[in-house]
Amino acid sequence: MKPVINDSCIACGTCEGLCPEVFKVAEVDGKMIATVLEADYAALESKIDEAIAACPVQAISKE
Repeated sequence: MKPVINDSCIACGTCEGLCPEVFKVAEVDGKMIATVLEADYAALESKIDEAIAACPVQAISKE
């Protein structure tokens, strides 16, 4: 399942640090937020779950 970032993201970079294959902090519409890259989400599921659990503002979920 594809991860999704909601509006509460504070661009702390935790998700990118844990799973750079899927997450990247970037500027979107003048605001720094985490973005989701195209990847093999099934193969990276454990790393994605770790990033979801580590997000300090619960900004990541799965579709």
